[in-house]
Amino acid sequence: MRTRIHGARVIDPASGMDRNCELFIEAGKLMAFNQAPPGFIAEQSIDASGLIAAPGLVDLSVALREPGFSRKGTIASETLAAAAGGVTSLCCPPQTRPVLDTPAVAELILDRAQEAGHAKVYPIGAFSKGLAGEQLAELVALRDTGCVAFGNGLSNFASSRVLCRAMEYAATFNLTLVIHSQDADLAADGHAHDGATASFRGLAGIPETAETVALARNLLLVEQTGVRAHFTQLTSAKGASMIAHAQSRGLPVTADVALYQLLLTDEALYDFSSLYHVQPPLRSARDRDGLREAVKNGVIQAIASHHQPHEADAKLAPFAATEPGISSVELLLPLAMRLVEDGLLDLPTLLARLTCGPASAMHLPAGRLAVGAPADLLLFDPEAGTLAGEQWFSKGRNCPFIGETLPGKVRYTLVDGRISYRS
Repeated sequence: MRTRIHGARVIDPASGMDRNCELFIEAGKLMAFNQAPPGFIAEQSIDASGLIAAPGLVDLSVALREPGFSRKGTIASETLAAAAGGVTSLCCPPQTRPVLDTPAVAELILDRAQEAGHAKVYPIGAFSKGLAGEQLAELVALRDTGCVAFGNGLSNFASSRVLCRAMEYAATFNLTLVIHSQDADLAADGHAHDGATASFRGLAGIPETAETVALARNLLLVEQTGVRAHFTQLTSAKGASMIAHAQSRGLPVTADVALYQLLLTDEALYDFSSLYHVQPPLRSARDRDGLREAVKNGVIQAIASHHQPHEADAKLAPFAATEPGISSVELLLPLAMRLVEDGLLDLPTLLARLTCGPASAMHLPAGRLAVGAPADLLLFDPEAGTLAGEQWFSKGRNCPFIGETLPGKVRYTLVDGRISYRS
């Protein structure tokens, strides 16, 4: 369908564009800015006066829960939730049932995502069979099926020697690894940041060193093997500093942070609400400030939702017995706009960390507005507010932000020029 979008302020961080102009879309691609192509007659016109047009958001971690956990979410429900949050491209982690360690599982996910049509899905394959950390999964076959990277979640490898050999193999085929750095021994039986809040509430703590010890080892192995690595879900200021040092030495590493780590601290746990139970845990205000600075200066180039929907029962037990995770992808844009509202980031920088930054980290064909590129974009109102939870598409309502009024409202999300969500 030929679509004309007029009246919008267009911000494309990848090219530095920030100006008012018209957009012309045809056959799923962005065909021109400002001046219509010869013979272009719009079949659909969108008045975007007062709205901002930006590349569709790219979220590097959205648990779709399918196959195997349909009580928590389905590919259809969670990709629709993503579209409502302004997301047009997302990566899904391998923690499905069965684990995403065979081409058959990857094909199932891709087929169902295409049927749903709400957002583009890029699977992250399991690095090891069954995520057991002992034998490599079918990495090359998974890559050829459509997996863009490989990870093992918070499951550690059997030994550093096995991990090193696995990294060497991945480097041989120029594969990207998604690495969670958390030492299983130091984090064992912990549920909260090892600090004053955990002590006061009697919760078993996870020290900062659970991240930094594992991160130091992993960075040294990256340096030795030359593998391309993306460090995901950083939680500490010291961890961000270690990534910055590695980047300054030329290591091929990128990083992301969960959006909620930029907004919350472990002080949220004072009332024992299981909605704040996440793994890795919420850390101190000092850590939050260090992560914010790393996002601002580009050391952390991607902000992700790390969306983990759960059924209601999963959050009803005492704090330590509940399942960790926050359902938040459909609030990705409004929650992120809090960083602008609070003066922590300017709007173009925020959009860069939500679009071209994550796309570059995973080498995805997304995150930019350019002539001839897929017309994946969102239109949002920066002056309007979003009442979190007023409408809710995810099957998981385990979100501590429900009931809050957040800045910014997604009006349209377009995937390949087709409206996949309209407010």
